[in-house]
Amino acid sequence: MSKDIYAALGVKRRINAAGTLTRLGGALMDEEVVAAMAAAARASVDIGELQAAASRTISRITTAQAGIVTTGASAALTLAAAAAMTRWDIARMAALPHADGFANEIVVPRTHYTSYAHALRAAGARIVDIGHNDRGTGAGVRGIEAWEIETAITPRTAAFALAVNPGNIADLKVVADVCRPRDIPVIVDAAAQLPPKSNLQKFLQAGADLVAFSGGKAIGGPQASGILAGRRDLVGAALVQQLDMDVSPATWSPPDLIDVEAMKGIPHHGLGRGFKAGKEEIVGLLVALERFAAADDEASNAALEKRLQHIAQRLRCPSKIVPARETGKVPQLHLSVDKPLERSRRLQAGDPPVHLSERFAAQGILIVDPQALRPEDDAALAAALRNAL
Repeated sequence: MSKDIYAALGVKRRINAAGTLTRLGGALMDEEVVAAMAAAARASVDIGELQAAASRTISRITTAQAGIVTTGASAALTLAAAAAMTRWDIARMAALPHADGFANEIVVPRTHYTSYAHALRAAGARIVDIGHNDRGTGAGVRGIEAWEIETAITPRTAAFALAVNPGNIADLKVVADVCRPRDIPVIVDAAAQLPPKSNLQKFLQAGADLVAFSGGKAIGGPQASGILAGRRDLVGAALVQQLDMDVSPATWSPPDLIDVEAMKGIPHHGLGRGFKAGKEEIVGLLVALERFAAADDEASNAALEKRLQHIAQRLRCPSKIVPARETGKVPQLHLSVDKPLERSRRLQAGDPPVHLSERFAAQGILIVDPQALRPEDDAALAAALRNAL
């Protein structure tokens, strides 16, 4: 096949100024990550042993007791739900996703309920929606409170799940304070809550038992990768439901994350078997995670802001650079336009196709998010924006 793989396949290369969106392939991997994946592809290893090694790296960087590499944050949520419902009970593992015979309810406060809760249902969990959304709608200032959490807990409660962001993070401590004494795991969906890199530790230190991160967004790892980090027993239960378990009990050497004595047997393939992480994704994610943790956020954001300034200088439409301290992630360029979705559609139909973030389109704003924007595409992006806007 030709050197330009996408041209050979008849697929257009796109200018991605919309962020690390899955539908656009996520982050662009650094050469060091790509090289590590290529090297990993040329050897055979025991995946359980490799995941145990991954756990040591993830633990060091996140402060979690343990961690594994998953095939994305959504898979991490499904595995987290499965672990919360089964713990080390292999009969329950075998039953999933049919979980009516044991605790299978995962409570989600209304201010944290997103379409990604479907990943929890995929494990067989039943979502219990509680609370109100007064803060989200602007109708009031109160969030979830301890008495609401306590009232929602029943013998059917397997876990609480939160989709944390800067606007609702205060709920995490309230939920954890009620759930921890009752040994009810708190699962946090933090798929898109990086940067800042301090969030790798923040949610765990605030009381989360399991946290799901995307590996293919800000971390810069393979698009089909993620992290599940948290309590060692829950991470181990998730791992054993992900691994290839077509093994002879007499010769199987389980990684130290898996407590065979607590399981009182060896399970068959688990619910997470379809979420198997390859050696290439595991190694690539670990190299990317090390790079992400070591990076200088201030220097990186300053460089991105300078690029956005150069782009803004070439435009005719009103624009504003929003710094990282306001976005909570990276600096962005906000463009004020009329008919934003029509203009976005026109940009996507261009040559080359250009994608902007439409997150604030209802307010007449299109966003240049530089997280996955190649520096060599800046001039072409500015020209396309000048013509279309």
